[in-house]
Amino acid sequence: MPELPEVETTLRGLTPYLLHQKITQVQIRAPKLRAPTPPAKPLINLTVTKLERRAKYILAHLSNGTTLLIHLGMSGRLTILPAAHATPPGKHDHIILTTPKGTITLNDARRFGLFLHLKEGALTTHPLLTALGPEPLGPQFTASYLHTQLRTRKTPIKVALMDSHLVVGVGNIYASESLFRAHIHPQTPAHKLTLKQCQTLVTCIHQTLTEAIAAGGSSLRDFAHSNGQLGYFQHSFHAYGRTGKPCLTCATPIQKITQAQRSTFFCPHCQKNEEGGCLTAPPSRNTQCAKCARSKNCP
Repeated sequence: MPELPEVETTLRGLTPYLLHQKITQVQIRAPKLRAPTPPAKPLINLTVTKLERRAKYILAHLSNGTTLLIHLGMSGRLTILPAAHATPPGKHDHIILTTPKGTITLNDARRFGLFLHLKEGALTTHPLLTALGPEPLGPQFTASYLHTQLRTRKTPIKVALMDSHLVVGVGNIYASESLFRAHIHPQTPAHKLTLKQCQTLVTCIHQTLTEAIAAGGSSLRDFAHSNGQLGYFQHSFHAYGRTGKPCLTCATPIQKITQAQRSTFFCPHCQKNEEGGCLTAPPSRNTQCAKCARSKNCP
């Protein structure tokens, strides 16, 4: 699934073709993605006055006060073709916007994405937006904020970081990578983190996301950016997707567990459980835990 760096990179690629441009033509080729798509006619001849990202949503503000909300879903992408290179739409090209600079196409084979036309003023009341936490790269996401929010959370810190009510857009990949950099075990109960650990974690989240955006995000499976190019941050992964490979810091094999139905990757040496118990997956019967060498009764 495209995460914050991928969406931010896509937004930056769209800007020259969409910002301050008049929408001259609209093709709605799918009546419904994850939600019904809007009619084309009300969008024609409107100008995009502002483009921004909120969490993993792209918001295109229009000259009549309304807003286009776009979400890429599991594997959707926005592609751009300059005006002189228009081609017939493909099978999964569901929304096509034309401006004097070119065409912007929403391609979504799984149809888990969103393309909504919100009424004026709806951004402050829309259920997709009202309960979102702060941006991880914004001024509100501080160590003090994170520490305060985690005090009542007993869920594992990796799961907490993926809760958009706490902070938006960190996502599965970048939560694993940030926790590795912060030397925090992903199963550590969130309320156990100290203010100092929260400061380190906020810094590592900021660094990880900033580097990922600079690298164009991470291209996994069938995701590519608006210009068709791939992101390269996956070549900088320290933990994610490296099960069994040596840690780049200490050479201990990277381990994989499942949390909230998502894969989590970590180094059992660099990200130790400071409480002393084993937080890795339970060992099989009559075997020892690979981390702490305890018996099958390892907690």
